[in-house]
Amino acid sequence: MTLVTDLTSRKADTTAPLIDPLIERWSPRAYDPAAEVSTDVLRTILEAARWAPSANNTQPWRFIVARRGGDAFTTVHDALMGFNRAWADSAAVLIVNLAETVDDEGRQRPWARYDLGQAVAHLTVQAQHEGLHTHQMGGFDGARLAEAFGLGEHVEVVSVTAIGVLGDVDALSETLREREVAPRSRKPLEELVVAAG
Repeated sequence: MTLVTDLTSRKADTTAPLIDPLIERWSPRAYDPAAEVSTDVLRTILEAARWAPSANNTQPWRFIVARRGGDAFTTVHDALMGFNRAWADSAAVLIVNLAETVDDEGRQRPWARYDLGQAVAHLTVQAQHEGLHTHQMGGFDGARLAEAFGLGEHVEVVSVTAIGVLGDVDALSETLREREVAPRSRKPLEELVVAAG
């Protein structure tokens, strides 16, 4: 069965005006397996992450950047689990997001994961601005990635981001296709704001 669904425009139904990259951002699973991300665009996306705020300007984020067709991409893809492995091979780039949780002197960096989240958010919005889409993943074998890339104990594998160009939704399995076209929703703002004065 072929679905006739326009996935190029899944704008969020916001209750306040937002900038276009935020309204248009969503997390697809159907990527064009032939599309590539140029070196310049990839550098721009990572530059956005570089300029994210961090506690005491420690910048505790690190990235493993794996382009489709390379050995690093295969290594990252093979460490994905469940549904993620089924669709992520068509993404142009897989980025492993790392938090440096301990500094060079052995002191804990309690905000490292939070700061990494901000960097990945900046990366995501910049990618959207560049006409690309991202999908964040938590289903992966972190120990396998740490061993494969020789990561030290002070570096934690937190998430993996797929980046690419929208592809054919009908190339997905039925289960994934249903998720891809499901209506977008968010909790009302009133549920998220615990107190305001």
